[in-house]
Amino acid sequence: MDSSVLEKLCADWPGVSSSIKWDDDLVFSVAGKMFVILCLHGPDRGRLSFKVEPERFLELSDQAGMMPAPYIARALWITVIEPQRFGDVALAAHVRKSYALVRAKLSKKIQSGLAPVSELSETG
Repeated sequence: MDSSVLEKLCADWPGVSSSIKWDDDLVFSVAGKMFVILCLHGPDRGRLSFKVEPERFLELSDQAGMMPAPYIARALWITVIEPQRFGDVALAAHVRKSYALVRAKLSKKIQSGLAPVSELSETG
């Protein structure tokens, strides 16, 4: 999944913003809380990181092509180190779930200020 696909996927979701962090990473956030990171430069280019459910963390981190995300695994984040093993549809499903997980943890006040989520699109 490249940056244009990720941008198209997430751009219209309620409360989403994007920024470049740490010089190399495209980060998408909902109400200022990160939900997906895509490395744009360097040896980790193309790696995608996102939050997962607690019950799926071990399963996904043991899967070939994935690992616990450096620095943020304690917050239940996974890094896809071999994105070519997975199609954009499968990765998009993880990104949508990550958005939902992070959004659900926002305060009720912040959540109420966001547009309702009917169904997150698969392509934007």
